Amino acid sequence: MTNKYWYNSLKTPHSGYHWDDKSADFFEGWYFRVTLPQLQESFAFMYSIEDPLGQTRKSGGAVQILGKQDQYFCRTFPNLQRFWASPDYLALVHWGQHSPPISPQLLDSELFEQKIAQGYQVTATLHQGSLKNPYSGQSCRWCYRTQPLYGWGNPHQSQRSTAGWLSALPIFEPGWQILMAHGLATGWIEWNGDLIQFEKAPAYSEKNWGFSFPQQWFWLHCNAFDREKDLAVTAGGGRRKVLGISEKVGMIGIHYQGMFYEFAPWNAQISWRIAPWGQWQLQAHNHRFEVELLGTTELAGTLLRAPTEQGLQICCRETLRGQLSLTLRDRQSCLGHHQGQIIVEDVSSLAGLEVGGEAWGL
Repeated sequence: MTNKYWYNSLKTPHSGYHWDDKSADFFEGWYFRVTLPQLQESFAFMYSIEDPLGQTRKSGGAVQILGKQDQYFCRTFPNLQRFWASPDYLALVHWGQHSPPISPQLLDSELFEQKIAQGYQVTATLHQGSLKNPYSGQSCRWCYRTQPLYGWGNPHQSQRSTAGWLSALPIFEPGWQILMAHGLATGWIEWNGDLIQFEKAPAYSEKNWGFSFPQQWFWLHCNAFDREKDLAVTAGGGRRKVLGISEKVGMIGIHYQGMFYEFAPWNAQISWRIAPWGQWQLQAHNHRFEVELLGTTELAGTLLRAPTEQGLQICCRETLRGQLSLTLRDRQSCLGHHQGQIIVEDVSSLAGLEVGGEAWGL
């Protein structure tokens, strides 16, 4: 199966698998989201690999899914010999049951359907899987294809590293890259026997990697707004390690009508006030633009697992049904506008909102 994304101009830095085949305690994780505005629902698929050398009890892979009504599904894949990922582009597979035994590799979707009873495969344009939890009886099957619209950056230029050019060096823990800020997915998801078909649904993907997760973090994402269909925002921040020293850092990125608005430590002033759960308030400005984000939820959210020194542990909380308001202004167009002329202003009830790590009372 060819990976058309390898030749696509929207291919982002860090799309490939980062492990060097020798480092211990390494982890890498991938996050894929599909939003279904007609149903007011979302699905998030989270894949992770820990200690690929296989020298500790925490080594192995896992799949976590956040489904309808923020329901949670988890399945582990301890056999590392059934995992494969490309170091050059976004492509990974991990299998549990398969017949007859074959080495992990990308398969045509029809062959995957026939051969793989438990597992997944994903590229930038195809996402497919079949999972069942024998203890809970939960099941999920899916197959959809995605048309990338935005990577990370102006779509007419080379795509950017989310954490800046220095993220190519092993000085930040962990690394973080938005792989696709916005795309359109067409296919189906079968959640506990309920078949959901969709066409051109908003899709998103990101990843992280390294040797330690942030001490504390928050995250916000939405690409399904009430009015603007060509609008996507991702924001994140918290406390991370840089050359072993802890620092606070935050970032906001917006894609809208072919433009990329970046607010990062190297080009903007960013502030935030995040409650332990229920409110995400962020502001940022640079010499030209300013943005305000307010995320809220009255839902309890769902506890998720993330890599830790003790392995995959519950240490974050997320909902895919958060409320979000966004206002982006042009500060240089102040004539008749005290705060600057509004470029875009919109709301959504399908935002992803998350907090994780220490001090959140999880």
